[in-house]
Amino acid sequence: MAIKEKPQLVAIVDDNEFVRIALEGLMKSVGFPALAFAHAEDFLASDRKQDTACLIVDIRLPGMSGLELQSKLNAERYRIPTIFITAHGDQEVRMKALRAGAVEFLTKPFDDEALLQSVRAALEC
Repeated sequence: MAIKEKPQLVAIVDDNEFVRIALEGLMKSVGFPALAFAHAEDFLASDRKQDTACLIVDIRLPGMSGLELQSKLNAERYRIPTIFITAHGDQEVRMKALRAGAVEFLTKPFDDEALLQSVRAALEC
């Protein structure tokens, strides 16, 4: 009998409601369980950190930024493959995110297939 793999949750953190809805729908449309959060603090307060196999997070968020969230998760030893998305990307921020362990850094607007490829790669980590 085959062993069934645990679902691989994709968590999305973005303060833009339309982006959250669109990304959560995209993930679910290809069979990835997904949950969306408006703020980094909401994700941290949830009981889903240990279930999260991939995190898609905006760089600029009210309160805790995406980079601060990544740093906090790393400090708490949650090594979640992270994909950063931003409308305000610059090379310095991109390099900081990648050095801290991000698997991808996408600038909005991005192609859905590029994001899906990044999520698939993250889930293989």
